[in-house]
Amino acid sequence: MFHDFINILYPSVCHICSTELLKNENIICTSCLHDLPVTNYQQDNDNPVKKVFYGRIKLEHATALLQFRKKAGVQQLIHDLKYRGHKEIGIFLGKWMGEELAKNEIFQTVHMVIPVPLHQKKLKTRGYNQVEGFAREIAKALKAEYCDDILLKTTASTTQTLKNRISRWGKIEESLIIQKTQQAENKHILLTDDLITTGATIEACAHKLYEIKGVKLSVAAMAITS
Repeated sequence: MFHDFINILYPSVCHICSTELLKNENIICTSCLHDLPVTNYQQDNDNPVKKVFYGRIKLEHATALLQFRKKAGVQQLIHDLKYRGHKEIGIFLGKWMGEELAKNEIFQTVHMVIPVPLHQKKLKTRGYNQVEGFAREIAKALKAEYCDDILLKTTASTTQTLKNRISRWGKIEESLIIQKTQQAENKHILLTDDLITTGATIEACAHKLYEIKGVKLSVAAMAITS
């Protein structure tokens, strides 16, 4: 009853269209959920996410849950997650992605799930790593270990959007360190991120993780740009 009373005073609304959510809806209304551009890339290991990294890094598997398009629902979700404090969106997308990956045999060998790291300065400002909830839920679904203290970001970076991939890759890798490497030796690691654009961030993280003995890498993101 208390929960119902709170909902009357402060009704939950869809993060995409702002309509009031029904009791059986969460984060996104049914209409907007059905309109989301789901990729189903986890069913095809020769997909656009994997192709982004051809010739750059070796990956076992790669996927993204959604297609990112400007001025559309996916952009609104990621914006609310990153800049408006709505951590629950990352958890929602992580549960969704986790359920999909758990159905697929090619992801059953994952031992460890690692989020792309956030520098402490940005972490303090934002209050959380937007990829954490996503990664944790995937780890639960795959019965894998969640780990955010092996790959760390040691320097804060300015916006990388307008820089070319080579420039971004170099700058990002310089800001990364690895520690507790024995914990990850000979493990299949699933590296997670919110959005893949040029792939420079994932590429830089992968190069650092490949310094660990026997590591195999796969990638899962919330979305990939069209």
